Amino acid sequence: MSTEAPQHTPLMKQFFAAKAEHPDLLLFFRMGDFYELFYDDARKAARLLDLTLTQRGQSAGQPIPMAGVPVHACEGYLARLVALGESVAICEQIGDPAQAKGLVERKVVRIVTPGTVTDEALLQERRDTLLMAVARGKAGFGLAWADLAGGRFLANEVADEEALAAELARLEPAELLVPDEEGWPVAVLQRSGLRRRPPWLFDADSARRALLRFFGLHDLGAFGLEDRPLAVAAAGALLGYLEETQKQRLPHLTAIAVEAADEAIALNAATRRHLEIDTRIDGNTAHTLLGVVDSTITPMGGRLLRRWLHRPLRHQPTVAERHQAVRSLLESRAFEPLRETLRQVGDLERILARVALRSARPRDLATLRDGLALFPALKSTLAALDSPRLSALLSTLGEHHETADWLARAVAPSPPLKLADGGVIAEGFDAELDELRVLSTNADQFLLELEARERAATGIPTLKVGYNRVHGFYIEISKAQADKAPLHYSRRQTLTGAERYITEELKQFEDRVLSARERALSREKQLWEDLLDGLNTVLGPLKQAAGAVAEIDVLAAFAERALALDWVEPQLVAEPGIAIERGRHPVVEAVREAPFEPNDLMLHPERRMLVVTGPNMGGKSTYMRQAALIVLLAHAGSFVPAARCVLGPIDRILTRIGAGDDLAKGQSTFMVEMSETAYILHHATPHSLVLMDEIGRGTSTYDGLALAQAVALHLANVNRSFVLFATHYFELTALAGEGRGIANVHLDAVEHGEKLVFMHAVKDGPANRSFGLQVAALAGLPRTVLGEARRTLAELEQRSRGLPPAATSPSALEQPAQLALFRSPPPALDALAALDPDELTPKQALEALYRLKGML
Repeated sequence: MSTEAPQHTPLMKQFFAAKAEHPDLLLFFRMGDFYELFYDDARKAARLLDLTLTQRGQSAGQPIPMAGVPVHACEGYLARLVALGESVAICEQIGDPAQAKGLVERKVVRIVTPGTVTDEALLQERRDTLLMAVARGKAGFGLAWADLAGGRFLANEVADEEALAAELARLEPAELLVPDEEGWPVAVLQRSGLRRRPPWLFDADSARRALLRFFGLHDLGAFGLEDRPLAVAAAGALLGYLEETQKQRLPHLTAIAVEAADEAIALNAATRRHLEIDTRIDGNTAHTLLGVVDSTITPMGGRLLRRWLHRPLRHQPTVAERHQAVRSLLESRAFEPLRETLRQVGDLERILARVALRSARPRDLATLRDGLALFPALKSTLAALDSPRLSALLSTLGEHHETADWLARAVAPSPPLKLADGGVIAEGFDAELDELRVLSTNADQFLLELEARERAATGIPTLKVGYNRVHGFYIEISKAQADKAPLHYSRRQTLTGAERYITEELKQFEDRVLSARERALSREKQLWEDLLDGLNTVLGPLKQAAGAVAEIDVLAAFAERALALDWVEPQLVAEPGIAIERGRHPVVEAVREAPFEPNDLMLHPERRMLVVTGPNMGGKSTYMRQAALIVLLAHAGSFVPAARCVLGPIDRILTRIGAGDDLAKGQSTFMVEMSETAYILHHATPHSLVLMDEIGRGTSTYDGLALAQAVALHLANVNRSFVLFATHYFELTALAGEGRGIANVHLDAVEHGEKLVFMHAVKDGPANRSFGLQVAALAGLPRTVLGEARRTLAELEQRSRGLPPAATSPSALEQPAQLALFRSPPPALDALAALDPDELTPKQALEALYRLKGML
């Protein structure tokens, strides 16, 4: 299409001017009651939103492809586009059509992107919507992210690609800004909402100047950013994008908080995936840790809980304060009245963000008003509790009597959805507005009186006096009675079955009333702007109060969960180790109908590794995951599912669980396993909890056994981490011994007739059998396949009898005869049990008999 100005209509010239400023965005171009899209935008929107693509009129001699959405319904369409990762420029009419000479002026007033949405309809209620920027340099990566809808601005620096991937997995940004350069890792390139920006926008010096200007500071020392140039570069690029898209001040972004990596227990991307904190590996959000723990009442409490679970803290005093607060709420049962009060509190955090952005709606202020009115009840309950953390939150709630009273007087009890509908400001708040409203209110009585007078004067009993927005006030007479209309009636409109008239008296009244209504609405708009101005002067304290309410909600939810699920307070100690008595898996216990079998876990400096054996489906992975989830819950501030829990310092949780390939990286299942294992060996420390499940299963038996043993010995001797090492290589149980810090445990199972019963109980010592064939039978393998497997197993075990006995050396590779250690009944009995006489031909039966005799 040609965009040369002379060839196009004045309207299309406006469109092309706006489109030229935002070529990569969909442009919603305001035309009356619709937002129209043209040309390629129309084609794309029609495909994405299932709109009707039309062609109307011409410009430059060509028909114009068009698609449109109604203004009143645009939020639903915007939500769908944002969910698809699209960004939209909103081009509004900024002139008054009634006063404009010629075409009404239009300009882009805001840009809606996946990471900058603030409208309630476009946001997920209980999940943060984040915009992130990443800068890179020789020292690693700088990160900055903002929750525009919540007023949070944070930054950090990480050393390598793995740490960057971990932060992306933790924060899950809706939109990611990076310099338009080559060489970005897959973790970045795979993100939806990726935006490549000019590299010069990530210049650290320019970014520093922009941040100082925005916050009105002389240096960034107060934010802890002076020695973090990459974080500054990312923060500057992010701030520039926010100013570019929002096209207004951002008064609710008052500071940048630095989230230092050493403040939290490190969880890499693989660990978050394996532990299924808020999303299962298959993408489902049901039956996750968050799903079990989240009984928060408010949306902002739900979002804070999610952040706490994804960032468990290492600082024991802070975590212990949370535990003590939960205990105080639990012992006093104060969490119950707190939660009842919170049920009436709305999403204050996001409402205040919309106040700052001046996009708040009437019902937002009504919700804020009602929420502030509940603060005295919250404070009364908290004041009676002996808890340092709850006392600090009580202080943070602050005093907002004046603001609450002001909103109670200013905002109507049940305001309409839109300011344009009128009736937002309460009666009695403003004398001028009340006077204008009296004129409008009295209109109804005047019209009734006029209707009665005109009926009497004309003798037309069906005469009606009415009003509509298009034609104003009118007197309506049916066509059959129209000849009785007095001469001073002037025809205003002809309908199919009636005529509408106007009189001089009615015209004067119309001018007076409509003027009053317009002036009343104009006055309301001015008073509304004054309300937003006033709230912005106390925005800081109100934001702090909203944050306090969110934390009170989370702590009260922890108390409720502890009582409902029989969880206990963990003890945090300085001595290294993990001691869990009768621990349970929080998610499995919640979804299981049968009672969960609790298990103990004891790890300390002399017992750092447990080699976990037992049958498939016996519960090894559940036992390992429950240990990690208990540690994570404890350091988030929650009570835990156990009878007793004592935890020493933990710096990171590392897991290698489950099988899966990564086709995007060109990695096989075994390569993914080895990559995750390599990361663990390079990063695990003596204060790390490591979960390793079935290392080496993706390759040949001896390769796998060699790798599994080498990994286990490295973790025990070099990393010296606290390790749960699940394996089917029974040879590894020989690693346990004096002075090595390695012990054996197994998940118990027993045979009952032809059935296998899983006990799910952890016992000391190695398993004596794998029960692989029994589990295969449970899975439904054909009996012929199982019979053949039993015969092959019997032959393998028979061969092993002739090998020399296993030595005491831990090297399984030097002692292949260790297989014999785990043989239970004699091979002949196993082979006999595997026979099914009903399925044997006479010849097969004779062969089997000779084979059994040979074995004996």
